[in-house]
Amino acid sequence: METLPPAESAVVQRIASDLKGRPGPLLEVLHAIQAALGYVPGAAVPIVAEVLNLSRAEVHGVVTFYHYFRRSRPGAHTVSVCQAEACQSMGAEALTAHARRRLGIDFHQTSADGRFSLEPIYCLGNCACSPAVMIDGRLYGRVTPERFDALVADGAASS
Repeated sequence: METLPPAESAVVQRIASDLKGRPGPLLEVLHAIQAALGYVPGAAVPIVAEVLNLSRAEVHGVVTFYHYFRRSRPGAHTVSVCQAEACQSMGAEALTAHARRRLGIDFHQTSADGRFSLEPIYCLGNCACSPAVMIDGRLYGRVTPERFDALVADGAASS
């Protein structure tokens, strides 16, 4: 089982302790951990379970059920490709295949160099300009494979 560095363990402990008195605090605790660490490490599960008086299975079940929660450290840049119907009808499937090839990863993975994480997203509200991509919280519309390459190479996501 992985162990957390002491500083991260303290963050998890503090968050869970601070929020344990809230009604049904598990989701709020997990969101706060991800906001603080960038993901919900497996080693956080027993800490959260103990503080909230839940089983490890209950905490693990929630972390793995919701696709929003990352279970591995994210890359320096998060690239999300819309998978909703409007974007699908305008070429998101081909764009997704291109993004996977270009970054060398699949959804929910991080590139070997730690630079990019690739995530699916279901509707960015940019349907009139599909297919849409979000990079580090910035929205881009009418993204072609060529434009995708330019975005990740020199501008939106350069390190």
